[in-house]
Amino acid sequence: MAQILLIEPDRILADIYRTSLESAGYEVLMCASAQSAIFAADAICPDLIILEVQLINHSGIEFLYEFRSYPEWQSVPVMILSNVPEVEFGGSQDILAKELGVVAYAYKPKTSLANMLRMVASLAPIPA
Repeated sequence: MAQILLIEPDRILADIYRTSLESAGYEVLMCASAQSAIFAADAICPDLIILEVQLINHSGIEFLYEFRSYPEWQSVPVMILSNVPEVEFGGSQDILAKELGVVAYAYKPKTSLANMLRMVASLAPIPA
């Protein structure tokens, strides 16, 4: 079963995403902060990370820099699912992709659950 680390500080949204992902066949571990996400990643070694960049006490980008500092996590794909529009990252989008392993970006207000699940399925297929 593909394992997803969902880093979302909004508990209601996190529960909605978790329920949808689990219904699709994923195992989901939820975290609300960058600190707890590092510990969680160490416990499960996720197949995919879904990350909100607006976290409590740290930004999701700070989390990614720390996460990528561990060699065993260099190849874990990251999907940003955020309330921050992609255009706000401007020229740093190349850094997100090349240095931090961000393979997809979804803006929450314009991304339905069905579209989010399609994106996840393309990034972390469920083994047959």
